[in-house]
Amino acid sequence: MNQVTHQDGTVRTTRAPERGGFFVIWRSMAQHNDMDKQQYDNLRHSCAHLLAKAVRELWPGAHNAIGPAIEHGFYQDFDMGDVKISDDDLPKIEHKMQEILPSWKKFTFQEVSLEEALRLFKHNPYKVELAQEFTAEGKKLQTNDPGNFLDLCKMGHVDHPDKELVHFKLLSIAGAYWRGNEKNKMLTRIYGTVFPTKEELETYLHQLEEAKKRDHRKLGKEQELFLISPSVGSGFPLYMPKGALLKRTLENWLIAEKEKRGFTFVWTPHVAKSELYKQSGHWQKYDAMFQPMKIDEEEYVLKPMNCPHHFQIYNARPRSYREMPLYLAENATVYRYEKAGELNGLLRVRALTQDDTHAFVRHQDIGIEIQKVIDLTFHVYKTFGFNDYKARVSIRDKKNLDKYMGNPATWDKAETALVDAVKKQHVEYFIGDGEAAFYGPKIDVMVKDTLGREWQLTTIQLDFIQPENFDMKFTNEKGEEERPAVLHIAILGSVDRFLGILIEHFAGAFPTWLAPVQAVVIPISQDQNEYAEKVLGELKAGGIRAENWNEAESMQNRIRKAAGEKVPYILVVGKREAEGETVAVRKRGNVDLGAMRVEKFVQNVKEEVEKKV
Repeated sequence: MNQVTHQDGTVRTTRAPERGGFFVIWRSMAQHNDMDKQQYDNLRHSCAHLLAKAVRELWPGAHNAIGPAIEHGFYQDFDMGDVKISDDDLPKIEHKMQEILPSWKKFTFQEVSLEEALRLFKHNPYKVELAQEFTAEGKKLQTNDPGNFLDLCKMGHVDHPDKELVHFKLLSIAGAYWRGNEKNKMLTRIYGTVFPTKEELETYLHQLEEAKKRDHRKLGKEQELFLISPSVGSGFPLYMPKGALLKRTLENWLIAEKEKRGFTFVWTPHVAKSELYKQSGHWQKYDAMFQPMKIDEEEYVLKPMNCPHHFQIYNARPRSYREMPLYLAENATVYRYEKAGELNGLLRVRALTQDDTHAFVRHQDIGIEIQKVIDLTFHVYKTFGFNDYKARVSIRDKKNLDKYMGNPATWDKAETALVDAVKKQHVEYFIGDGEAAFYGPKIDVMVKDTLGREWQLTTIQLDFIQPENFDMKFTNEKGEEERPAVLHIAILGSVDRFLGILIEHFAGAFPTWLAPVQAVVIPISQDQNEYAEKVLGELKAGGIRAENWNEAESMQNRIRKAAGEKVPYILVVGKREAEGETVAVRKRGNVDLGAMRVEKFVQNVKEEVEKKV
């Protein structure tokens, strides 16, 4: 569970987000203050029961498996046998749910023995498996029945289902392996949502529609930014020319911002010997590494992270306190195995670029250096218009200490240092129990985009363990050896994922400084193409990323195309503009800025780019 500490000192508890790098919280959730998280979970889980009943009535041979509450909704898994259902079946299922609901007055509960559970659910292998598993774990078994639908379940439920489950909507159908294991049978998963009021449901559905319009996979295809090729493989994005330019512009800007602050950039290869990761502990503790490969009879692995490589650079020669802090940074691609069902465009990939930094700092300077990194983090957020954010301090799961390296005293020290650093920023924060990495606690910063969705971005991890593993040292003022601490820093997290977020945040309408194409020149006819080429040359000479769209189609079609691709500026040139050596400027959003000389336009755009507006 997570404890959230607000600026006014109040504390509330929420469930930790699932592993995967991002989670979403909609504004409509905050508007209904009289329901807490548990009550929402009860509402959603109860609706999953209603869904299970409806599907079982429509397809009597179906077996319902599990139906948990999830963030903003629920799902129910089914073994449909030979029956194939699709999203086209959702209205029929919803109608059946509405038919059933008035008869569901109250859930009744009954504790049962394993023998009785096996008898009651003998036709459902999934319930049988769960009953046997729960009993082996020493858990009591309980059935519930809201009205002619007996199920095995111990989760929370609403008191009056016929009145409280009215405002629901089924959303989609997907496949999911039983228990998330690819070796098990593929089940049919139906997703849905439910809210206490019609207004909240409509607000949520509206936001879902807005999110679909902004889907980075859709916009990435329309704007030719990136693609996922089946021939290359799922989770390995290919950046097309405009997408590569977008990515490079972002990376170059962040490199410059880091270099202003004393970061030093390095380069490391994409592979390393397996022994390197055994020394760091990743081999034993990290479960997303690809299978190793043999090179000259030695075992190598695609790197899942950069830190062991950077440690080699630190240890390449003796270090002095005068070099501290030492920031080694790299925009590097790392490789991590993600299950096929978890891959999602740029948001979840198997080859990701990290804006990675490892800061080697003296223990007495930890707080100061964390403050510097947080200051840079907030500068980055402000530049992209992310003004609503909060921090999670991820600490150990104290009930499972064997998951972590190092001694408890060292962990206590590190966790306290991170909490103190966040407090000094006067930013909302919460404690994420069990969210720490195996070698150190961390600060994760989450931001809200224009739709109010919350994304985890920055990670700042304090590490006392790896300096021990790699015997890192420096000589202090007294000529004595000291051990540094390491800060693992990723401002954007994954550059690829950050680009996916930006595409959706801006709905593809990137600010001018970031846009792959900042201006297009559109000659009214071929007679003005020579002048259009001259204008294009002046724009490029001024550092403006521009194209001449002189295709043999109508001017209006080309203008519509440019507007559809959300190019910041359209420069129309006709006979009058050619004679006057001007351009007719249209700003994105159909704003007519009138005619101006090319040098004036270039000056205006350069000022806009400089200000990052």
